[in-house]
Amino acid sequence: MASHRKSRPAVTRVAGIRTPALATAALTSVALLSQSANAAPSADGKPSLEEVEKKVDDLYRQAESATEKYNAAKEKTTKQRRRVDSLLGDVAKRAQKLNEERDKLGSFAAAQYRTGTAEPDTATFLLADSPQDYFDRTQLMGRLTAREKSAVDDYFTEQAATMRKRQEASQSLETLTASQSELQTAKSAVQRKLSDARELLSALNAEEKARLAAIEKQKQQEAQRKAAELAQQQAAAEKAAPQEGGSSAATSGSDSSYATKAAKALAFARAQIGKPYVWGATGPGSYDCSGLTQAAWRAAGVSLPRTTYDQVNAGTTVSLADARPGDLIFFYDDISHVGVYIGNGMMIHAPKPGAYVREESVYYGGESIIHSVVRPA
Repeated sequence: MASHRKSRPAVTRVAGIRTPALATAALTSVALLSQSANAAPSADGKPSLEEVEKKVDDLYRQAESATEKYNAAKEKTTKQRRRVDSLLGDVAKRAQKLNEERDKLGSFAAAQYRTGTAEPDTATFLLADSPQDYFDRTQLMGRLTAREKSAVDDYFTEQAATMRKRQEASQSLETLTASQSELQTAKSAVQRKLSDARELLSALNAEEKARLAAIEKQKQQEAQRKAAELAQQQAAAEKAAPQEGGSSAATSGSDSSYATKAAKALAFARAQIGKPYVWGATGPGSYDCSGLTQAAWRAAGVSLPRTTYDQVNAGTTVSLADARPGDLIFFYDDISHVGVYIGNGMMIHAPKPGAYVREESVYYGGESIIHSVVRPA
């Protein structure tokens, strides 16, 4: 079995295509762009069904990768919007406080004017081009009362703080705008890939769709066979493991704690079987892959990050041979898919657009696509 990498590799991108409406043109474009397909195009220039299947799978993969980018951008946008709202609220409060301090200075100026003071210091201060100019010309601080001096100090403090908060709010608004742009870009990418995949599938006739279903069934049977092999290997390894009667209570307690949490996560995941995959969804009516695993472990009292890219770092990496129920199984070099392991080579996951949450072999796409196994909590 291939070893699993602990560090995140470079993201692999497969370019998508825009497909014309006409069926013949759509299938011909696949033939031109699917250079690595297993079967050659037919005599009439159309691609083989295997080529169509590969291109559709690639498009769904790209859509799922774009979905995780969308999830990350959405999370960043939400956090940034909260920060902007908080800063703007703080600015409003400080502006009110600044007005109150300005009113105090105004009352001192009015009092000086009413008493006929020869040189109404506070009034002169308020009319000066800058506080420093006034201090240099009149040495105001030497003539102000302690109360007036405190009011001036408070005014300057609030003025400086308000200016800083306004600058922070302005910068955060710029960041929010950039995050919103990223969000829209990711959303457009998902929609484009899904549209391309739908156009390719709609171009198939009834016979081709039946053959495609047969190919999928054959792949599932092979995946089930490999899952059974993994289950046998894990059972044999568990049986052969030395019985450590003297194992520490701490280790035993840790295992028991994880098993309890994992059972809760799996019970939640099973309850979601049959609900549709919807990109960007976190429940309760629909999920994408990382939305499902996040919700499942939340039900067990464990907080996981939103995206696959972050979930893969939210625990201890183990080998597939050592996978236990509740562990997270990550797929593809760009870590764009995840499912929750249930044992016996099987997992529960939200597979792809158009599909539903289901139990499936961890080898549903072949052994080579498994990236890593992570034990959360």
